[in-house]
Amino acid sequence: MDEYGRFVDWDKMDVPVQSQDAKELTCTEFQELKQLARQGYWAKNHSLRAKVYQKLIQGIPCRTVTPDANVYRDIVGKIVGRRSSSSLPLPEFVDNSLVPTYCLNAEGVSAARKIILCVANQFPDISFCPALPSVVALLLHYSRDEAECFEQVCRILACNDPSKRFIDQTFLAFESSCMTFGDLVNKYCQAAHKLMVAVSEDVLEVYSDWQRWLFGELPVEYFARVFDVFLVEGYKVLYRVALALLKFFHKVRAGQPLESDSVQQDIRAFVRDIAKSVTPERLLEKAFAIRLFSRKEIQLLQMANEKALQQKGITVKQKRQNVHLAVHAENFKSEIVSVKEMRDIWSWIPERFALCQPLLLFTTLEHGCSLSRFYSHSEGHEPTLLLIKTTAKEVCGAYLSTDWSQRRRGGNKLSFFGTGECFVFRLQPEVERYEWVIIKHPELATSGSEPENPASPASSTLSSSSAPTDPSDRLSPFLSARHFNLPSKTASMFMAGSSECIIIGGGDGQALYLDADLNHGRTSHCNTFNNQPLCSESFQISVLEVWGFRD
Repeated sequence: MDEYGRFVDWDKMDVPVQSQDAKELTCTEFQELKQLARQGYWAKNHSLRAKVYQKLIQGIPCRTVTPDANVYRDIVGKIVGRRSSSSLPLPEFVDNSLVPTYCLNAEGVSAARKIILCVANQFPDISFCPALPSVVALLLHYSRDEAECFEQVCRILACNDPSKRFIDQTFLAFESSCMTFGDLVNKYCQAAHKLMVAVSEDVLEVYSDWQRWLFGELPVEYFARVFDVFLVEGYKVLYRVALALLKFFHKVRAGQPLESDSVQQDIRAFVRDIAKSVTPERLLEKAFAIRLFSRKEIQLLQMANEKALQQKGITVKQKRQNVHLAVHAENFKSEIVSVKEMRDIWSWIPERFALCQPLLLFTTLEHGCSLSRFYSHSEGHEPTLLLIKTTAKEVCGAYLSTDWSQRRRGGNKLSFFGTGECFVFRLQPEVERYEWVIIKHPELATSGSEPENPASPASSTLSSSSAPTDPSDRLSPFLSARHFNLPSKTASMFMAGSSECIIIGGGDGQALYLDADLNHGRTSHCNTFNNQPLCSESFQISVLEVWGFRD
């Protein structure tokens, strides 16, 4: 029997046990390890994978005092005693997560519960960690005994390198990761996101399942391949694979009716049965084909989402406030959009602001068509939502990430500001959301998002969310000049305002140009997609509203 197969039911294992293609791993360079992990080098041999896991986990920088195998041997008898581990309740922090059996034998299933109970004893600061049962169960497949598995799990939990992150251990971290995933879906899986909005009452609730897809629903041979790369590259891998799963779900199920009453249940079932449609290699290939932004940017977004939750006092598990509560029919009234249309817009905005309720700041029907009053009512609010209804019954608008007071930084000169989270949209006659796209310029190389062809002429445009565009052309949606030392003239070119006009869209391809009297507007010919303009090239404004976000 394999040295590391004590807890394995070999009849359930689909992968080769003793492939001779790979026998050892000698490299230590990160880039080489990354390539081997992605290629599945140590997935070809059970013993090799066990040794690699041990080597990688031993290399994790940990707290000075981290429980090891000897600690487990000392405490397991006191915690479990002679009782059957199956009779002992799991700690509350696993949030009712079941211990997946994967390919464990009966001894392995029992060992997993004992290890989780001992981890809870040694880590009293863990308050929410639903991923733990899956991690313990997987590592048991590649451990010689319970104590060795316990030590490996403890090292993952006790990592003290601020640049690395493995498993969420508090509800705040978990919930902010769900919000971050929702932001990523909104940006990188727009077709799937559109489907989620159409079939689900609460997309946030759907996206809160993203870790469950990986830690629980994914078959063990897939999860092990993900874990191979996860130990080398860290948390970002999880986002990548979850995005790929959602893309495949949309591709396979698009146009088909739901198989259950809940899209959540349908996605879970799809992930459980993913072998019917996608191989592990294809899943990882899809995941790493996503041109995701940098780890630093994801950390900034995660921090922003955590801060938003803390400000609302959401640090422990509670019933999620969904978009139907944020935009409530009884306290929402607009002369431009319906409750349903506002909820659709709310599904597009960054998750940290979807927690807020809309607050009407300015309307031409009440405050008149004065640009100075527009500024005075809008300033001090960040972000804001601009809605426009034309006399031709067209409805369009923009999500604006930055306070309008920033317009003063250029003095009397018209200057652009805002970040890549901004976007414009059309609601009537057809719904369309347009992405903000980078103005190609050589000095943007310092952002880490350099265009693949720096020599190409400078250009700026807005692309439809339904359009296949080259991700290398896009500025990451969460970049801002103050975080990344980008040249302000090229990093922030979405909003501009003066005493004479408002421009929204940026650079050479303005999306919206509003005159000072707020009665007239026009759109640039650059801002069309397949000859579908944002609205008429020249239009008369019937009503204009500005909405803020109320905690």
